[in-house]
Amino acid sequence: MKKIIPFLFIFVLAACQSAATPPPPTAAPTATVEPLVTQTQIPFTSTPEITSTPETVKISPKDGMTQLFIPAGLVKMGGMDILMENDELPAHDVTLDSFWVDQVEVTNGMYGLCVQTGPCRPPVKVNSDNQGDYFGNPEFQDYPVIQVTWYDADAYCQWAGRRLPTEAEWERAARSDDMRNYPWGNEPPNELNANANNIIGDVTRVGTYSGGASPFGALDMAGNVWEWVADYYQPDYYSESPTINPTGPEHGGLGHMRVIRGGSFQDNLFNLRTSNRGYEVGPDPTKLPNDNEYYGRSSVKIGFRCASDN
Repeated sequence: MKKIIPFLFIFVLAACQSAATPPPPTAAPTATVEPLVTQTQIPFTSTPEITSTPETVKISPKDGMTQLFIPAGLVKMGGMDILMENDELPAHDVTLDSFWVDQVEVTNGMYGLCVQTGPCRPPVKVNSDNQGDYFGNPEFQDYPVIQVTWYDADAYCQWAGRRLPTEAEWERAARSDDMRNYPWGNEPPNELNANANNIIGDVTRVGTYSGGASPFGALDMAGNVWEWVADYYQPDYYSESPTINPTGPEHGGLGHMRVIRGGSFQDNLFNLRTSNRGYEVGPDPTKLPNDNEYYGRSSVKIGFRCASDN
């Protein structure tokens, strides 16, 4: 994941410069993969409610997730503000077909259903950043599942009859068709719109920050946890990306890196920007299933949501 940029530095930069040379993208270490842990699973009860019409909302029969309809249209993709990085350039227009996206991040309770039925591995570890007993604890069943690799997230979405969203779909669901810097607009993250800046110090229940909703009603697309998306990460992909339904490069420009989006509870306004691109190690298919590298890396700061075509 990308390094946190000190807030003071960002403040001085924004105040004193009318133009900035984009810095190169960087990554920060995340939790390494440990042996699997088995525990009692829990059922999921409900997802947060939103006000909408039947034509734009449906409930997944597999896990009870609320899904939001994203109409076909344009997304202005990439960095368009003073904090933009090299891997967000060039900013460009992308046209996408319609799709559905999960309203919130997949929860511990939902993921536990997949573990119970067999297709999903338990999270690599059961703790959150500050809670030793997190996954499998009824107190946290409506909190985002973490400590899952890209392999695990992909397996869950397939089990649920969905898939991981592409990077372009994720950005359209968060930004719609305008140039807003955050899902809710251009106001910096605060205690009303995002779990960020380490104010809480850990993940929070999904859908807690209604003030952070995207134009389509998606919640927690900035803060709480980074989210795996389908694409391999390549720093210069935007210079060659198709303008219609891009699905990312065929291979990762940095080994087996996969894109993560949205920032986490520890991140500040820099990484919570809608155009910001993070990355983490994904699965290595050249390894064997008994090798941790076969699945990739996980973190207390990474979760996911799913998408579907219909």
